[in-house]
Amino acid sequence: MEQKSTIIERLTKNKWLAGFMLAVIFGLILASAIYFTIEARRISIDNAGIEAPTIALSPSVPGVLREVYVSEGDRILPNTVVARVGNELVKSLSGGIVTSVSNNIGAVTNPAQPPVTMIDASELRVVGKIAEDKGLSSIAVGQRVTFTVDAFSGKEYTGVVDEISTVPHESSIAFSISDKRTVKDFDIKVRFDVSKYPEIKNGMSAKITIYK
Repeated sequence: MEQKSTIIERLTKNKWLAGFMLAVIFGLILASAIYFTIEARRISIDNAGIEAPTIALSPSVPGVLREVYVSEGDRILPNTVVARVGNELVKSLSGGIVTSVSNNIGAVTNPAQPPVTMIDASELRVVGKIAEDKGLSSIAVGQRVTFTVDAFSGKEYTGVVDEISTVPHESSIAFSISDKRTVKDFDIKVRFDVSKYPEIKNGMSAKITIYK
């Protein structure tokens, strides 16, 4: 008690030190308040990646895969011949990037087994998965988003919430420890200017921050 009284007495006598201590305490309180205010206005999603819908380039009828004219990673234009199945030439309806190519030349191929798949680069989105109890109800289409991709650490990109899935991922059901209720994940899709960020590629891992 004597030591505590001595400290208090010193602070009382030294007004400059007392003022400094009060300023530090006030600064810490203010910084904490600002931090928690900012955190309350944003939602972070670490489980995200760059994706686009896969487009299957298939023959109209089953046949033997005779030739493939493209390679994985090729950029193709609309109406490009990508393969020959039997006597049919398989063509692309739109331009895009080839994502997979079958090497089974001579094998029977049918519409359900496309010899070539592709994506339309203009349809690239950042797709994140968020649990329904982690702020899903606060997310709306049009909200501002910043995101990063692991391949370019330190660089921040911008976009907007483009779509919120209405159907959960059944394979990602978890249980809340507190009340043993099932918790489901939903997709959040973020649109960004693909032409502005040409370095972003399909399949890259990403992290999303959504601002309410």
